[in-house]
Amino acid sequence: MRAAAALFASSMGSTTRGGANAGAGRVRIWDLPTRLFHWLLVVLVTFSVVTAKIGGLWLDWHMRSGYAILALLVFRLLWGVAGSRHARLAHFVHGPRIVLAYLQGRHPHDGAGHNPLGALSVVAILAVLLAQASTGLFTNDGSFTEGPLAKLVSSTTGERLSTIHRWGELAIYALIGLHLAAVLFYLVVRRDNLIGPMITGDRRGIDAHPARDDAALWLRAAVMLALAAGLTAYVVLL
Repeated sequence: MRAAAALFASSMGSTTRGGANAGAGRVRIWDLPTRLFHWLLVVLVTFSVVTAKIGGLWLDWHMRSGYAILALLVFRLLWGVAGSRHARLAHFVHGPRIVLAYLQGRHPHDGAGHNPLGALSVVAILAVLLAQASTGLFTNDGSFTEGPLAKLVSSTTGERLSTIHRWGELAIYALIGLHLAAVLFYLVVRRDNLIGPMITGDRRGIDAHPARDDAALWLRAAVMLALAAGLTAYVVLL
């Protein structure tokens, strides 16, 4: 609850184009919709893992959580185009040359948004989660649980997608482990707290253009989320 309050309060108290916060050394990096997406995804992925391990009747909730994750991922893709400055995919997704230059210290990062290497981690996690949620729609455990689209494919194809779905769980563990290790490395070794800005939205001591984060942007996000939820519901109900 405290984290949620901090998310909302920091957004209400921020300025989007400099002003008081900029003068105090605070720069808005992550808009409220991006932060809510991040923490909702954390909660839903954790819930999905737990319900999958418990099994039984909890698999129904596992599937519902998967639908919600799929809707969130569709929203993030839309928000990667329509979101604020640092949330846009074009702002932080770079090619191999830029990533290599960053690793060699030839491409400095201003501290705003994801650095080129961190962006690779984000893209990989989103891609694996999208594949996991998508294959889950076609899974069939051979007994009483099957995805809503299992009826659209042959049993052989369903078994293959179910196998991919099971192996995808391991990929998710690996990527999340690397992600958490990187966050811990930055916190302990480089003294750079990456968690705080994902809660408050702000970073201190950097010289970067602040992201927009106002009611109009939130309304746009609500429209994008409704569109993502509607598209997901349409696919699930095919």
